Amino acid sequence: MNAVTLANKAVTGLSAASVLGGEPVLHALPRSVLEWIALVRRGISAGSVDAVVRVMGIGQSELSRALDIPERTLARRKKEGVLSSDESGKMVRLAQVIERAVEVFEDDQAALNWLKTSNPALGGSSPLALLDTELGSLAVSNTLGRIEHGVFA
Repeated sequence: MNAVTLANKAVTGLSAASVLGGEPVLHALPRSVLEWIALVRRGISAGSVDAVVRVMGIGQSELSRALDIPERTLARRKKEGVLSSDESGKMVRLAQVIERAVEVFEDDQAALNWLKTSNPALGGSSPLALLDTELGSLAVSNTLGRIEHGVFA
């Protein structure tokens, strides 16, 4: 990450951790892949669901569809207080894609709007609609890379 990206990150504030509710919700601030893996394996706080819904400006049902986690399961997890490792992994993947979009667009709102808008480069699907699978997430990440490098996407 270069100085400009770091400066923009400081202005926008949307890191993967902040999307998920930050330290108050995660009870940690992962800084490495290994720290994220440990957090996912433990299961992240279900408070991250409300944090993502708030940051993205979407409903819980839309989040449920985007992550392929039944809405009733999300409601149950909120009562239990913690997501499973699989659900945690999906939430972290979404948060990391949001962070990457913010890096590319250098603007929180532009990144969030892009994630929710249908995209011809993604077969007409919105990037958010593809994040329910690892392959969809990869397609979104590749598209962000093309945008970053000025290739039509």
